[in-house]
Amino acid sequence: MNETFGTVRGFLAGREPGGDIYFAYSATLRIFGDIPDLTQISSRLDLLPTTFHQKGDKREPRTPGYQHDMWAYRPSLDKTRPLEEHIDTLWRKVKPNKWYLLELKKTLTVDVFLGYQSNCDNAGITVPHTSLEIFTELEIPFGVSIIIT
Repeated sequence: MNETFGTVRGFLAGREPGGDIYFAYSATLRIFGDIPDLTQISSRLDLLPTTFHQKGDKREPRTPGYQHDMWAYRPSLDKTRPLEEHIDTLWRKVKPNKWYLLELKKTLTVDVFLGYQSNCDNAGITVPHTSLEIFTELEIPFGVSIIIT
């Protein structure tokens, strides 16, 4: 019997893991460091953060406190949409305030956290050059967090 496999894990185990193969993407603008007023960032960017925390806050009672303040914004876009749509949507939202973000970089860390999650262990991403403008204009590196579940 010649069986074909869609994943390396399936080939090694002799059977595919259960469930359909999925892909999930995200793009999040993160600003962190010592931020005296988190609401000022929201006001200047005209965006409400999707997540934020202050130095010392704890994710859970038994975890150590955060070492810095953080303000983060992720556009509400379905995670199954291609990565470039997440990047482009984020850039459209923050581009009018590019100079403010560049000013923040003088005292804070500003980056774009890209997420790629799948249960497929032999896939990859392609990002069109047009979607890389945000990284060039904000002078930040392009990096992707890859999680295979």
